[in-house]
Amino acid sequence: METKDGFIIRPIKETDNVQMARLIRCVIDEFGVSRTGTVYDDPVTDCISQSVENVNAEYWVIDYGGEIQGGCGFYPTKGLPGKCAEIVKYYLSPAVRGKGLGGMILDLIVRRAKGAGYTSLYIETFPSFGKAIDMYKERGFQLLDGQLGDSGHTATSIFMLNVLTD
Repeated sequence: METKDGFIIRPIKETDNVQMARLIRCVIDEFGVSRTGTVYDDPVTDCISQSVENVNAEYWVIDYGGEIQGGCGFYPTKGLPGKCAEIVKYYLSPAVRGKGLGGMILDLIVRRAKGAGYTSLYIETFPSFGKAIDMYKERGFQLLDGQLGDSGHTATSIFMLNVLTD
């Protein structure tokens, strides 16, 4: 668990699923991203806590007084190269953007994935998430020519990979 200015970053609980799914869908709509072929219509979005059970995966949330303000995780998406995980469902509410919490949770997820034995991390995103893309680049993610693995998110158009170093 990590804290900053009253915000707590902690592992997701089943009781967080509804709030996190709502937040993800609100952000998708806020940025005008397609609802089809994205996390918006992905059934896993409604049961994130269960999706990371019994696999080498984790999902963490940003909690402020019981209100979920963001989340991020890693998951061994089908079809990815060995020891590669996908950064999944990384979304922040407008209330926490610009406070350093997005970088904090992403850095935590990278450390946790490394500790879980992953040697590279993959992410799929959209051009409208420009600030997030800049943050990924600052942390060593490189643009790829195409999609890796089979996330089922056919509407994404930006694909990035970070080979983790010691």
